[in-house]
Amino acid sequence: MNRSIAAITICISMFFALAPGEAGEPSEPFAPRPLTVDDYFRIGGVDEPQISPDWRWVAYTVSTSDLEKDEMMTRVWMVPASGGEAVAMTAEARSASHPRWSPDNRFLAFLAAPEDGEDQVWTLFRQGGEAVQLTDTAQGVRDFEWSPDGRRIVLVLQDPTPVQLAVKAGEKEPENPPPWVITRRQFKQDYVGYLDSRRTHLFLLDIETKTLTQITSGDYDDTQPTWSPDGASIAFTSNRSSDPDSNYNTDIWVVDANNTDQGRTLIQVTTNPGPDASPAFSPDGALIAHRSATDTAADVYATNHLAVAPAAGGATTVLTRALDRNVFQLKFSSDGGAVLAVVEDDGEQYLARVPVDGSPISRVIGGPRSVGAFALGSDGRIAAVVSEPDLPPEVFLADDAGLARLTHTNDEVLAGLNLGTVENVHFKSKDGTEIEGFIIKPPGFEAGVRYPAVLRLHGGPMMQYDFGFHFEGQLFAGAGYVVVMANPRGSSGYGQDFSTAIWQAWGGKDFDDVMAAVDDAVARGYADPDRLAVGGWSYGGILTDHVITKTDRFKAAYSGASESLYITNYGHDHYQLWWENELGLPWENPDLYRKMSPYFQVDRVVTPTLIVGGEQDWNVPIVNSEQLYQALKRLGVTTELVVYPGEFHVFTTPSYNKDLYERFLAWFAAHVPGPATAPGGGS
Repeated sequence: MNRSIAAITICISMFFALAPGEAGEPSEPFAPRPLTVDDYFRIGGVDEPQISPDWRWVAYTVSTSDLEKDEMMTRVWMVPASGGEAVAMTAEARSASHPRWSPDNRFLAFLAAPEDGEDQVWTLFRQGGEAVQLTDTAQGVRDFEWSPDGRRIVLVLQDPTPVQLAVKAGEKEPENPPPWVITRRQFKQDYVGYLDSRRTHLFLLDIETKTLTQITSGDYDDTQPTWSPDGASIAFTSNRSSDPDSNYNTDIWVVDANNTDQGRTLIQVTTNPGPDASPAFSPDGALIAHRSATDTAADVYATNHLAVAPAAGGATTVLTRALDRNVFQLKFSSDGGAVLAVVEDDGEQYLARVPVDGSPISRVIGGPRSVGAFALGSDGRIAAVVSEPDLPPEVFLADDAGLARLTHTNDEVLAGLNLGTVENVHFKSKDGTEIEGFIIKPPGFEAGVRYPAVLRLHGGPMMQYDFGFHFEGQLFAGAGYVVVMANPRGSSGYGQDFSTAIWQAWGGKDFDDVMAAVDDAVARGYADPDRLAVGGWSYGGILTDHVITKTDRFKAAYSGASESLYITNYGHDHYQLWWENELGLPWENPDLYRKMSPYFQVDRVVTPTLIVGGEQDWNVPIVNSEQLYQALKRLGVTTELVVYPGEFHVFTTPSYNKDLYERFLAWFAAHVPGPATAPGGGS
């Protein structure tokens, strides 16, 4: 049943709204100021660029945190590809995401939830009118893509629950939910909860008849669907091993889009025992590009290469083995001679052109910036989300003439801010290994003056700080701190060996590397060695726990969503397979769990430590924070535990994020106080 809802959309033929920060009435001049916590709620997050088939428009999303409503919202916008004012396609009343143009250029489809349900697909006539609800399934739509002829849409749907089916049939939702019945080896997941045996499959929706047909089935999860150019088949990602919960082995599969057996007859494209994902067809349909982690021994630390394989099955060719860097966001060039991909490399994240014939790789969008999601037009032009040290992500257009900025979402906010200067640094660690990092200096930084400093540790550990905009780093810099952000061993972006250097040895070489980053900032004359703070989230919090058990150099710390007694996590977080592969089974290797856990050195901690986390976090469960807090409290160390109700690993409630940042600043101010020190002071 189709339904239209005025609250979701704006009639764009009657009302054109400017994106935040777009050109409008001039505001009164004012003096720039340092970034503060409240600026978090003024900065919009730009993502998901999509180019219209006629290349006149680029659709994209802007996510914001509304402190007054205490909720996060995402809106769909579009901007002329030739440059100009952005137009709001959806209203502020309800979140909308995943914009996708119809092949005939007439409609823009997106995901949004009606008032009484979960995400559904809506379509909006580009030249005006209200959005029309296209799907009306009992469960929410997780993903969708138009067929090349625009007559069908492939949907990703999870099997509905009995409650969802009952509500869809008009029955009243039960007052108390039924109990969870657990039978799976992987039985829980952050943001989801306990996992049952329901699986995610592909369905086809006929636009004209509204007929919904299931085209994959089985006790497997099927995701990332992409159509072949002729619309005859769909490639997707799935772990179809005998026990999917026991391994990371996903493969690329192809299903006939007109099959009548719910996908029981499939073509297996890849056979690599490691994870293969993110399929993308070549323009002639003969090849499928995909990500491939070929070193199963390296487990979660393995490099995700770019590979191509015949769509009909056959030998896979890895194109980036010598590059040894992670790739993302794969798309074939219009001539089929290359695959465009985002590459994570040495503090940069650039867009690369990778020839299929093995010719040298070239950079399409490079330099001191971070490239995210991108879309490729039929004429070869590229719309990409790009961030720079002093610029939150915006949509840029890349063509033969160079790189031109299309959106100005945060111009108004940035115009009023005096941001800290970001310096890219390289230094030697304890064993001589070169480490890269970034230092953010406080606004108004003076050479020869020493400042209190914050060592900010990133999560993962398989990620990297890059040349993109970092809100938290700028927040601490705005409060007067030199902010030190290093990429220690364990980080991605520097090759697989660099990542696996911390295998079964967390808090070892990575500890040496981040301490070398502090020494480097002190040696440059930036940081006051007597006024140091440290903190991080997720693995950044885990490494913080190692830092405070190994040194007394820091006057304050915050440990965000961390863990310190690792044996506690097996069977409690959602990483059972990671624990087994790297540390073994707890009852077989208890000594290794104990050796790696900083909890058993907690009696060495003297640093005042703020411990924070989300109540519902099943990525790094709050029990870890509780144990660390109890130990430090028992030992008489200055500490505080703050638990945020209902939050998962990453907080989505704006007021909690505001509270969190304010607590960080207050904790540091209480224990690492004072202005910058005159030359020679504090050392």
